[in-house]
Amino acid sequence: MDVSSSSWLAIAIALAAANLPFINERLFGIIPLKSAPGAPPNKSGWLRVFELLVLYFVVGGIAYLLESRIGNVFVQVKEFYMITVPLFVVLAFPGFVLRYLRKRKH
Repeated sequence: MDVSSSSWLAIAIALAAANLPFINERLFGIIPLKSAPGAPPNKSGWLRVFELLVLYFVVGGIAYLLESRIGNVFVQVKEFYMITVPLFVVLAFPGFVLRYLRKRKH
């Protein structure tokens, strides 16, 4: 895999992972959450933020593995994380809009 395709793959994985907490009511898209009898399951906002944080590190690990396959792995300093954390949150914007800002028909 060359540099360009691995970069686009990392971006696509980041986009999918950033929107995962907002498009379903399961934890990490796999684990069903318990709710009150008769009530639909509902993840809290804090659980979605925690899930987003964990998925950020998962995507970071995948990107690190992709980078190590194509050559030298660059040392990341705090500026790298100061850019990638807000970028990951921006990638989550479509899921956030669909979950919280879209008007639903009754």
